[in-house]
Amino acid sequence: MSFVPAPLLSAVIPFAAPLPVDFDFTVRFSFFGLFPIDLGRWVHHGLMPMVVADLPIGFLFVIAISSLGVYGVALAGWSSNSKYALLGGLRASAQMVSYEVAMGLSLIPVLLLSGNVSFSAIIADQQAGLWYVLPLFLSFFTFLISGFAETNRLPFDLPEAESELIAGYHTEYSAMKFSFFFIAEYANVVTVCAMVTTLFFGGWDIPGSWDQAGGVLQTLVTGFGFFLKVMFWIFFIMWIRWTLPRFRYDQLMALGWKVLMPLALAYIMLIAVAIWVIEHVIGITNPKLADLALFGVNLVVGFLVFGLLDSGMFVRGSVRSRQALEARRARAPVAG
Repeated sequence: MSFVPAPLLSAVIPFAAPLPVDFDFTVRFSFFGLFPIDLGRWVHHGLMPMVVADLPIGFLFVIAISSLGVYGVALAGWSSNSKYALLGGLRASAQMVSYEVAMGLSLIPVLLLSGNVSFSAIIADQQAGLWYVLPLFLSFFTFLISGFAETNRLPFDLPEAESELIAGYHTEYSAMKFSFFFIAEYANVVTVCAMVTTLFFGGWDIPGSWDQAGGVLQTLVTGFGFFLKVMFWIFFIMWIRWTLPRFRYDQLMALGWKVLMPLALAYIMLIAVAIWVIEHVIGITNPKLADLALFGVNLVVGFLVFGLLDSGMFVRGSVRSRQALEARRARAPVAG
């Protein structure tokens, strides 16, 4: 249950510009020239989307299928008959459920701006305007952090905390059973990076209109560009793993429920009002100008949000340690 959903998700994300294809043939089968059977006629004229399944439900399918991995992780920890594995499974379940809420809410502004949940339509809308990382920066920030937590990457790898739980929910597994967990985990890392690339960095889009002409060269170049973008975000996840220490579990839950979820809800209302004001009050209909106006709104809001996060109001060090230090400072003059 943990392994099967992971490879399915990459099949619905477009990885290159549509390829112009023109063919018309019939497939026939016969046994030594006898009993010929027509297996069907295959016809395609025009552009073929470079995606295994171009689903109209788009990122809703990805969110729905990726949530099934929680069951595999929880059942793996419970069925191990080990307290450490059980705690790892419980941690993983709580963490993934908590950050799925923030991840889903962070994608609603994408729906508000594009008017569609299909990946192809979202890429086309970014081609007409700006990449969504600019007009929807806080959605990108929330989605990226939730992606780290969903894939159990540092600094959110609490389900596999080696110093506390040996190896987490897969402690009692070895050989291919162990490898299935990590194949699924790293497949989910690739999926999250492809989602970030598609939803906020134009997908296979290259700045300019050259890639919209249609052709074999355009398909190859845009496919290579998509590959580079995904590899950059995979490197970014590795970079964070080398750089940041692990969160405490209370900090992890506080970030998900006290920061990201209220931030995503407030941002949905802000973007809805901003889009209405830009389109109906000010009257800006040009996609690029409207996205630039939203980018200005995001600059102001982002400055306020990151200022609050940096103040330590929501996620901070141990309260007991700080209180003990303050008590020690208060007793110091008396002792002297």
